Amino acid sequence: MDRYMGLDVHSQSCTLAVEDARGKRLNEQVLETNGKVLVRCLEGIAGTRHLCFEEGTQSAWLYELLEPHVDEIVVVQSEKRRGNKSDSLDAWALTEHLRTGAKTGRVYKAPRRFTELRQAVHGYEMATQDLVRAKNRLRAVFRARGMTVTRAAVEKPDQRAAAIKKLPPAPRRLAEQLGERLDSTIEAHEKAESWLREQGDRAPEVLRLATEPGIGSIRAAQIVAVVVAPERFRTRRQFWSYCGLGVVTRTSADWVRDPTTNKWKQKEATATRGLNRNRNPLLKKVFKGAATTVIHCMPNHPLHADYERQLEAGIKPNLARLTLARRIASMALAMWKHKEDYDPTKQRSQTAA
Repeated sequence: MDRYMGLDVHSQSCTLAVEDARGKRLNEQVLETNGKVLVRCLEGIAGTRHLCFEEGTQSAWLYELLEPHVDEIVVVQSEKRRGNKSDSLDAWALTEHLRTGAKTGRVYKAPRRFTELRQAVHGYEMATQDLVRAKNRLRAVFRARGMTVTRAAVEKPDQRAAAIKKLPPAPRRLAEQLGERLDSTIEAHEKAESWLREQGDRAPEVLRLATEPGIGSIRAAQIVAVVVAPERFRTRRQFWSYCGLGVVTRTSADWVRDPTTNKWKQKEATATRGLNRNRNPLLKKVFKGAATTVIHCMPNHPLHADYERQLEAGIKPNLARLTLARRIASMALAMWKHKEDYDPTKQRSQTAA
């Protein structure tokens, strides 16, 4: 006796919809967003329990809390719906999608693996965004007065003070205020980075991936925190798509009628190419950043030599960098699966081949 349940979650209330295997609606309840209340309600439902809810701020907590009390739990990506919308309609839609298997875009959850490392990565990302925003705000004050300042004039307090003195009184006061915020943001960013490195040093997977060229300890920690389990990806192409490095092609009006034979034939048209948009943005930034590091900072590495050979063969720089990013992603996945450190001799043999 299967029971399919959809849970529409909000900060104060949750709407739970229940139906059987034939799609008959059995029950609908509005519950408080409280762990004990939700667990008590699920335990009161007889049969094999299947639960579905959308990815959100509370999804990790709900997954960890409710997983022991159901037979199947599924977290899916939220999607825009046309027409009428309400908590009840959303809950019933989740229930029906789970029962029919029509819901795609499942989100992987592993709340008890690398918990502190994942929180450290999240804190580091927020601190980095705040730091970039604070710098840009201060630069905007100088740019509004027709002044171009160096990076040191923004980040270093002594040089910043000299540049601020050149401003008129009103924008000078604003620049001083933004400078104080920048100093506190820099301090917060340093603490976040220290916490991330501390957690990364405790994980053998991070130390292993950090040996790969262009990765380092920060990027390795980000990879481990996002991927969590490399066995999720059976092939490297699946991993490329997850990272936003999968090339997709799009065509339209592919068929035309041949005037001589009056039959349909496929038109010879160049397909529009691009990278897949359904991806993890952090991993895409990590691997493309690693490729940029190899290109600009590691001129004697075999990967850099391979990049130069692609340019000599007439490949555009952006496509050559994409190829390099995909190779780095493939190596990271293989190293993690096989529990091997980076071996430059293997890289040379692959490049030579």
